[in-house]
Amino acid sequence: MITFEEALEITGSVTVVPVRETVDLVQSAGRILAEDIFSDVEMPPFDKAAVDGFACRREDLPGPLEVVEVIPAGIVPESVIGKGHCSRIMTGAMVPQGADTVVMIEHTKTMGDGSVIYTAAGTSSNIAYRAEDVKLGAKVLEKSTLLKPQHTAILAAVGITNVPVFRKPVAGIISTGDELTEPGNKPRPGQIRNSNSWQLIAQVENAGMDWHYAGIAADTPQSLRAMISETLEKCDILLLTGGVSMGDYDHVPAVIKELGIEILFKSIAVQPGRPTVFGAGRDKYLFGLPGNPVSAFVQFEMLVRPLANRMMGHLYNPRVIALPTASDFIRKKAVRKSFIPVKINSGNSIEPLEYHGSAHIHSYAEADGIIAIEIGETKIPKGALKNVRLL
Repeated sequence: MITFEEALEITGSVTVVPVRETVDLVQSAGRILAEDIFSDVEMPPFDKAAVDGFACRREDLPGPLEVVEVIPAGIVPESVIGKGHCSRIMTGAMVPQGADTVVMIEHTKTMGDGSVIYTAAGTSSNIAYRAEDVKLGAKVLEKSTLLKPQHTAILAAVGITNVPVFRKPVAGIISTGDELTEPGNKPRPGQIRNSNSWQLIAQVENAGMDWHYAGIAADTPQSLRAMISETLEKCDILLLTGGVSMGDYDHVPAVIKELGIEILFKSIAVQPGRPTVFGAGRDKYLFGLPGNPVSAFVQFEMLVRPLANRMMGHLYNPRVIALPTASDFIRKKAVRKSFIPVKINSGNSIEPLEYHGSAHIHSYAEADGIIAIEIGETKIPKGALKNVRLL
């Protein structure tokens, strides 16, 4: 049995080579950028008005100023602003030559002869200057960025309509166990519904991967071998749940070794998730996750997701915040690292949720995050700061 930190180091050290592809701009959100992006334009491309108002020379204020032109957005000004002149200008329009200020229209008064007087005490320039946001050739996005809607706007602004990204890995998903039946079925005596596979499908999608669900494998070496072999051909990373412990029907470790997958670890000093298997071979990666749903959920977040992100060319940095505990927390056994679901209360303190063990997935229904309790740690006093890994 190895520590969680050792398991994380092993999964983080296997060689992965992300594969590039190109997608349309509208499909790029949620993907990982495969190269640096540079601007082919200056932003703004010209000095532009930041408000509706009048473009003028600051030294001529408060006026009166003669209006020589009206400048809508998208039109190149025709007049040069000279002494005692101004142009009516709209937000986003090009500032005319000679002007160094745009006064807000609400701070002006139009006289009977059509001239304009500035009525406020002072003003900023109200001009967005050429290239003040982005210079020509500047790097606007870094390779390995997880693209979000705001990044879509940047890509569009620099003319990138075909976006270089890393290919999504495909996660194959298999549940094992003769006791399992699919969610649409009424369980017979001795059966339970297969929740793990559908939980993993949701986690896989949330992690940005594609998926292939192979189904439920029977608790026989023959059934496992056939389903695993077939699924490995269709995926980059295989996720199995159940059949990885020490029971008479836990055949997964032996079968995957027969299929050319080297087991790199098979037991971690954590709870939940001790009998977690990780292997690599045939340019594939395999996780044998415990059959209890909390174990599968937690170990996906802790071990699978970071590797999946590396396969997509992205360094996974989970959202973690330090918050105080709302009360004392005590546990009897401390021989393994524990991951505990917590809720953040209205006072921004964390409260451990009622948790009956690795089968109690309902404990995660209201969980805002997970805290880790280290080996040997039996008590967390009220008010102690704990890092909360947000879900």
